[in-house]
Amino acid sequence: MVDELAKRPFFHEREIWFCHLGLNVGFEQDGKGEDFLRPILIIRKFNNEIFWAIPLTRTNKKSPYYFHFKLHNKESVAILSQIRLIDTRRLSHKIGEVGKV
Repeated sequence: MVDELAKRPFFHEREIWFCHLGLNVGFEQDGKGEDFLRPILIIRKFNNEIFWAIPLTRTNKKSPYYFHFKLHNKESVAILSQIRLIDTRRLSHKIGEVGKV
């Protein structure tokens, strides 16, 4: 189980990780599959235990709350309205990072 992990992964801001987001309520973004994984972008690290992250999707929506960018030459979309505080024990594995703007 995610909450039983003893060692927390090492991470940085601007990295993209698969994260165990779990099953959420209403319009919140869920993780997919048995492990409820979803890619997230780490935008603010507060310490080695918690950070702010934005869930990512490939769904192309036109709204001020969706930010489009390329990741590994594929279109990705950050769902800005879904920013949330996450514990590092939810991180699964790193899949990339975005450069400084």
